[in-house]
Amino acid sequence: MKFKLWPRTLVVQLITVTAAAVVLSNLAVAYWFEKGNELQNEASLNERLLDRASTVLTTLRAIPPGSRPVVMKTMSSRLWQFTEVPRAAFKPQPMSEQEAHLAQRLIAVLPPRAQKAPIIVQLHQKPADIVPDQLPTGGDRNSEAIRFVVPLDRNTYLSAVFLRVPAQWPVEILVAALTAIMLASTAAALMARRVVRPLYELTAAASLVARGGSAPPVEEKGPDDVRNAAIAFNRMTEKVSRTMEAQRHLLSAVGHDLRTPITAMRINLEFIEDYELRHRLQSNLDELQELTEQVLSAARGTGGEGKRSVDLSALVESLVADLDDMGEPVTWQNHSPAPVSCRPNEIRRAVRNLVENAVAYGSRANVQITDNGVVYEIVVEDEGPGIPEDDRQRVFEPFVRLESSRNNATGGTGLGLTLVKAIAEGHGGGVVLENREHGGLRVRMILPRVQLAAQ
Repeated sequence: MKFKLWPRTLVVQLITVTAAAVVLSNLAVAYWFEKGNELQNEASLNERLLDRASTVLTTLRAIPPGSRPVVMKTMSSRLWQFTEVPRAAFKPQPMSEQEAHLAQRLIAVLPPRAQKAPIIVQLHQKPADIVPDQLPTGGDRNSEAIRFVVPLDRNTYLSAVFLRVPAQWPVEILVAALTAIMLASTAAALMARRVVRPLYELTAAASLVARGGSAPPVEEKGPDDVRNAAIAFNRMTEKVSRTMEAQRHLLSAVGHDLRTPITAMRINLEFIEDYELRHRLQSNLDELQELTEQVLSAARGTGGEGKRSVDLSALVESLVADLDDMGEPVTWQNHSPAPVSCRPNEIRRAVRNLVENAVAYGSRANVQITDNGVVYEIVVEDEGPGIPEDDRQRVFEPFVRLESSRNNATGGTGLGLTLVKAIAEGHGGGVVLENREHGGLRVRMILPRVQLAAQ
């Protein structure tokens, strides 16, 4: 399951995970600390409350009844309120285990004659449930109250009410957590940068190689895993470059070696008197000659011509005009000047291959140029059957022809689209095949407006 808001870059992911881990760990520590501190403070508070209540009770029992109101008023404060109330106003109430334990401890400090009277301890009393005259004058009335009800004499009880102080936010822990998050996130960012920077270089080099370029060796640095990936990539690109170069040399050698016997056979054809035989042999030699030239073009690839600035629109229009003069069913849609730096002979060869394919397999070719501000697209459309989706990548492979007769007149040499793809990628672009909605094939040859350095 993928989360839509989950960051996609390694740097942000590492910072997010580190920050989340620090937050969770600080929350756990803060909870554990506050819980322990709360229990410790609760125990300390209960001890102080017991001591205060027993002290006030002892004092009140030692003075005349008429002086008790003055003493209770003096001993009261914003959080404490001592009140003398009739014994009949209280009834024994069930207490929790903790409250009963505190009641027993309070009984232990009372005189023997007072230990027989019921004692009430309420640790979580709501202030709203207490008579207003028995509540302290200050404090937060929304907080809990702690109440002790102990016998003062035979007819009265002492009500001691204490209002809890609201718990404060652990500011120190929050500041420490924020500091830890900032430090951990900074450390994670620095570490991620050390890891990601070589990966960025590796990605850029791989993209350059994928476009048909020759990438310089990637710097072998960073952690062992990243450095090993860079080492493996450098070895791979070096081996691929050697293999591709060997293939180019092989194709070039084969193509050049074929030219000599083809020329000799053409000379020998002149001595054949049988016209039909000579015509068939001539056709075979023409097919072999075309295949040889295509092999040599494939061997030269995209590196034999220098780049220069041209008007792509004028280049394609002149090609279409030449084909139209030759009687080919080709139409051109006018386009404004399209300046681009390219190898014009290669672009002309690629577009010619696309147009000839469209005429051969789709009856006619409609050519136009589109511009979206980033790339130019040379679009060639035909009215043929199109290409099945499963075959759209296979047709770019050398010598692959979907036409099964192997006839040069209908199936070509199988190198046309291979050259088109090599030329487009050599310019930093690509080729896309797609079937038109109402029949026919659309080929889009993509050329970036801003070209990379010549490879």
